[in-house]
This record gives sequence, structure tokens and C-alpha cells, in this order.
Amino acid sequence: MSQINHSELEPEDGAERELYAEKHRKRIRIVAWTAIIALVIVGGGASILALLFG
Repeated sequence: MSQINHSELEPEDGAERELYAEKHRKRIRIVAWTAIIALVIVGGGASILALLFG
């Protein structure tokens, strides 16, 4: 398996780098909120099942 050189993946131009960073922040925010919502739903579901089935 070969190593990935991350410097080749990131843009070097200032404007491109800012656009890349903005997209990266947006993607991280979406993943974080998705994980939070999933944990709340699963936790809430477990609580309801515990109440119903003792």
C-alpha cells in the first residue's frame, strides 16, 4: 500500500485553498450534526423501548 502525499491533494493557490477550506469546514459540520442527531434518535429510541418493555 502506498503512502498518500497530502500536499498534492490540497490546492496551493490562496483563493483555491480558501474555497477548499470552506468546503472542508462545511463537510465536517454536516458530519458532526448528523452524528449528533443519530445519537439523540438512538438514545431516545432506547429510552422509549426501556419504558415500554421494562
